[in-house]
Amino acid sequence: MSSRFSALTPDFLLSAVERLGLEPTGHVTALTCLENRVFDLRLEEGRHVVVKFYRPGRWSREAILEEHRFLLELREEAEIPVCAPLRFEAGQTLFEMDGIFYAVWPRVGGRSPDELGAEELPVLGRLLARIHNTGAVRDAPHRPELTGEHYGLAPLSFLVEHRFLPPSVESRYRRAAEAVVEIYEARREGVPFHRIHGDCHLGNLLKGYEGFFFLDFDDFLRGPAVQDVWMLLPGREPEDRGRRQRLIAAYREFRDFDERWLALVEPLRSLRFIRYAGWIASRRDDPAFPAAYPHFGTPEYWEKETRDLEEQVARMRAGEDLEPVREVGPAEAQEAQELTRRDYFFDL
Repeated sequence: MSSRFSALTPDFLLSAVERLGLEPTGHVTALTCLENRVFDLRLEEGRHVVVKFYRPGRWSREAILEEHRFLLELREEAEIPVCAPLRFEAGQTLFEMDGIFYAVWPRVGGRSPDELGAEELPVLGRLLARIHNTGAVRDAPHRPELTGEHYGLAPLSFLVEHRFLPPSVESRYRRAAEAVVEIYEARREGVPFHRIHGDCHLGNLLKGYEGFFFLDFDDFLRGPAVQDVWMLLPGREPEDRGRRQRLIAAYREFRDFDERWLALVEPLRSLRFIRYAGWIASRRDDPAFPAAYPHFGTPEYWEKETRDLEEQVARMRAGEDLEPVREVGPAEAQEAQELTRRDYFFDL
């Protein structure tokens, strides 16, 4: 199954879409995607569609359908600009061929921004709040939660058990990773979890004819709202924190955001370091990964990863990462209300 997925042929792809009643011309373009296999197809009628084949064994049918349901809720019920899968007979969105799940999506145009301008932050803050409002309406029992176990201890165990960590750094890396999990679990106590994007970086954000819209909810899970906020604005400098506050001010026009949740930014960043290393290691048999990450696994790589984690732990234990909790004053609240009335439909 793994080798077949890593080398999907054009014949397999064309057969899969023809089974759905589509008529492809045979023009196929592979799109950049390491985790799944994604292709742009031109149809006889002239339009293009995107076909996504899910990596076998990563998600169950139920978990993928929860992704699709979330996207359709956002697109059709809340009228939020996201890229949702196309429906076929009886509203079906997920299909299977030779044990590989796949879905068909509309091709959407747009460009990923290199950075976000000051005038764009309020638009995205309101958009993200509306996504989270929809995310809080229903549960996703077949998707994971953003816990220290899932994002930290599980990938750490994989790295240790499969001997990816060199002896020179193994004990240091393990101690630092376990400390990150401990800090995160302590700080997330009482923080609400709901459905979020989960991988909300600029590469999954496009700006097109509909304005901004998000792509690739493949990693969506139940987690804290601040996960999507910090990934959009990951910088650490004071000006980056100011831009984050501008986005949060607009977010509050549609949904509450507690300043204390910002204490999770650096623990979440640290967990991502661990999870990312574990993810690359778990794909070591896929030929696309060594080409994409040629330095992974070298002594220099692990020394830097270990040192970065240790520095994160030291910073968090000293409280250097904590931002002062701001109270929203009457004037700021009035300004936000006026902005709500003026720009309510700006990002629809």
